[in-house]
Amino acid sequence: MTVRADAKRNRDLIVESAREVFREQGYNASLDLVAKRAGVGAGTLYRHFPSREDLVNAVMQVWVDRVEEATEKVLAFEGPPRELLDQWLLTYAELISLHKGGAAKITAAMVQPDSPIAPKCKVLRDATSRVTDRLHEEGVLREGITPEDVCRLVGGVATVADGAEQPVSEIEPLLKVLAAGMAR
Repeated sequence: MTVRADAKRNRDLIVESAREVFREQGYNASLDLVAKRAGVGAGTLYRHFPSREDLVNAVMQVWVDRVEEATEKVLAFEGPPRELLDQWLLTYAELISLHKGGAAKITAAMVQPDSPIAPKCKVLRDATSRVTDRLHEEGVLREGITPEDVCRLVGGVATVADGAEQPVSEIEPLLKVLAAGMAR
């Protein structure tokens, strides 16, 4: 294996290990644990990612790809528009809950433009805008419901669930209550 290929493999292993560790322990998890899981030394981890935020940013890029894929899937839904709303709220909650502490971190970054992950979180806000635009066009959402409202409301519910260590599947009834309040 060439040096370049080995470096890429190590970087990919670090990002995947970080994703797993962050899912289990949150974004403040030990970077030594990330390196150990990846099978690399701390020096290798820091050579690729000089700061924790650099590593979080790399993990978030994988998340951005998931957001885009999930958004396209939801927007391709051809069933009743009201079901599209339910589907998006659940999808949104799942996306921000992939990592322990993720719901709070992502929801906060939506209103903190100086957050290092704000540009990545903007992708989710823009996706929510696309979905809410469609729902407004189809007459499903009450007037005045904004993408920011959806982000904050679902983010709040998901943050509480994360703190209580509840899986997203257990908050689905709460998301249906949110949807009922947003719908015409």
